Amino acid sequence: MAYNNKPNPDDRSDNVEKLQTMIDNTIENINKAEETLSFSNGEERARIEAKNERRKESIEGMRAEIKDESQARQNGYNENKTH
Repeated sequence: MAYNNKPNPDDRSDNVEKLQTMIDNTIENINKAEETLSFSNGEERARIEAKNERRKESIEGMRAEIKDESQARQNGYNENKTH
């Protein structure tokens, strides 16, 4: 049985926009979680705060990735390149 395994092309054309949407969603999740803090007990509060810290770290990473993708876009990366 023959398989036709071709890698998908590396389409980076909308990565910046996807990353920005991810950041927006993560910020929204942080805000929703912070709203629940006043209704949370000590243990649950600590979990929410820890999770929000991880979310903030993720946002930093996504922002760095946006910078990289923007730079690649400005440098004219090859949209049809495959890995």
